[in-house]
Amino acid sequence: MVRVPLNQHERDRGEHLGRILREARGTRSMIEVAACSGISVETLRKIEKGRIPTPAFFTVAAIAEAVGLSLDALRDTLAEQEPRPSLTA
Repeated sequence: MVRVPLNQHERDRGEHLGRILREARGTRSMIEVAACSGISVETLRKIEKGRIPTPAFFTVAAIAEAVGLSLDALRDTLAEQEPRPSLTA
């Protein structure tokens, strides 16, 4: 199966999600949050850096729960601060 390349807006949105999750993690270590989420530290690092711009829903839900961020709050924060696609031709 060939994966369709993401456009810039989708990549920006992934980076934005990563920043929100990183800020919610606060001073907790990546090791602690990854263990609580049931994912590897490398996966958490990639999501926080935006290198996995479209992580699986259940992965995001597990990270959000581990950092004490409700999915409603995550959605609201994403909607408020979502990067807008550029209108260049």
